[in-house]
Amino acid sequence: MKNLLALFLTLAVSACATIEKPVAIPPPVTPPPTVPAAPPAAMPPLQPVGWEAVAGWRDEDLTAAWDAFKQSCSALHSRPGWQPACTAAAALPPSNNQALREFFEQYFAPYQATQPDGGFEGLVTGYYEPLLNGSRTPSRRYRYPLYGVPDDLLVVDLGSVYPELKNMRLRGRIDGRRVVPYYNRAEIENGAAPLRGKELYWVDDAVELFFLQIQGSGKIRLPSGETMNVGYADQNGYPYKSIGKALVERGDLPLEKASMQGIKDWGKQNPDKLPELLNLNASYVFFRELPGGLNGPLGALGVPLTAGRSIAVDARYIPLGAPVFLATTWPNSAKPLNRLMLAQDTGGAIRGVVRADFFWGFGKDAGKQAGGMKQSGKMWVLLPKAYALPQNGTAGNNQGAAGSGG
Repeated sequence: MKNLLALFLTLAVSACATIEKPVAIPPPVTPPPTVPAAPPAAMPPLQPVGWEAVAGWRDEDLTAAWDAFKQSCSALHSRPGWQPACTAAAALPPSNNQALREFFEQYFAPYQATQPDGGFEGLVTGYYEPLLNGSRTPSRRYRYPLYGVPDDLLVVDLGSVYPELKNMRLRGRIDGRRVVPYYNRAEIENGAAPLRGKELYWVDDAVELFFLQIQGSGKIRLPSGETMNVGYADQNGYPYKSIGKALVERGDLPLEKASMQGIKDWGKQNPDKLPELLNLNASYVFFRELPGGLNGPLGALGVPLTAGRSIAVDARYIPLGAPVFLATTWPNSAKPLNRLMLAQDTGGAIRGVVRADFFWGFGKDAGKQAGGMKQSGKMWVLLPKAYALPQNGTAGNNQGAAGSGG
């Protein structure tokens, strides 16, 4: 493979004349070119602050987040920097709020997530675990396939070639002696990809399947009444594109109705236009079956997500598993929503330092909250005092590769 990546990277003189001699008229002097001022350096993504700067910290009920924190420790306890805090956490009473607060303040240091321009606010959206009706065999009702990972999907770990690109992956396929992009959504839907035999289930609603891919995990209810768990396995390599934004830009939906439910309603009213709309998002997610009995869907950290306490983040900036104090508002409201969360997942649309996707849980009520959440928020990342924050401030050098749910 070649061209996987390309990287892109004056004096004035004066003279004097005496008054005894005729003064010669000097030739015109061309002023030196104006050198534009260098743009200000981007702010490091994680800025150290004191606990008093964490808005709402003193009022938080930490006992409600403790189980989710213990889930993070189950994945992090052996990683550099995390062992002292996770070992101490195992001996703490989960119902003593003051003891938990003292624990965090003793073992952790807060860092405010900061945009490159120095701003502290970013976008907070929501996601959930949907329930779809499906079958293991196709029929007139169940005709939309939910695929596992195709055999010809090639995943290249760029960090193995360029260490500075750790946690970045390139997805494609082999065409002769070349690596080319994998099939996009439209090509997959039109049968171009070799996916025959990779169908895990067949579901009865194309729009619900589309949103299952955005959520990254969900449940499939079979005709027998049995419910199966599915989760993110891989993705075709294309960036996520919002179809809600496209509907607004085209004038098909007003901004206030560009929610998940608004898009579903539009699809029911415009079935002939629906395939073209869905194909605007070239990203396509492949799934795997998950074991039953899980307390929640598995996030990128590899632990079950906790409703109301897990968030998806951009793992390039925020270490997976880290506690994050989130200050935002409830969906479609100005009511404060300030609580300790755990960064346990990632997503294809979750890009940026101050960016979070709030996991609301399973079912219709959770879906309603998730679909209406598009709030502004601030984030403080709590890192163990023994954690070595990289010089460039990014989390990639301390964390394993994370998946993408959208």
